[in-house]
Amino acid sequence: MPIIAPYQDLDAEESEALTVKRLTQKEAQALRELQPPISPWRVIRLQVVVGFAVTLLVWLFTLKAAVAWSAAYGALAVVLPAMLFARGLMSQFSSINAMTAGFGFFVWEAVKISVSVAMLVAAPKMVDELNWLAMLISLIVTMKVYWVALLMRPKFKQMNKS
Repeated sequence: MPIIAPYQDLDAEESEALTVKRLTQKEAQALRELQPPISPWRVIRLQVVVGFAVTLLVWLFTLKAAVAWSAAYGALAVVLPAMLFARGLMSQFSSINAMTAGFGFFVWEAVKISVSVAMLVAAPKMVDELNWLAMLISLIVTMKVYWVALLMRPKFKQMNKS
């Protein structure tokens, strides 16, 4: 079994690298400008576009309205809960302090998952002649937009070293 060396065995240079430096207000602002956040509404708009495109492609390939409606419902099962989640995270309550922001994140994530599951359970009653394959493909492709949004985020600006 390997032995992990305790922190006391670190030399001065290594221990200095492990210390946490508190940022000043100017440094924090500069860091925010270097790494702009991704708006959840931008991701949701992209999900709507991708869901619409998948629905259109499914309709063009099958020429069946029921299959296209199934694909549209799959995209909707991702977009509607994501909208609730984004709205909840942007609420005033969620921005009071770090504790309420963390709690709000978990609450709204639970709401998002619950609404998604409820929509999937209700799918056979909501869509006539439901095509599960088309719905699930649309749902998965629309959900993967989160990864595409991360790849498409603005590039980090170079920091001016003075």
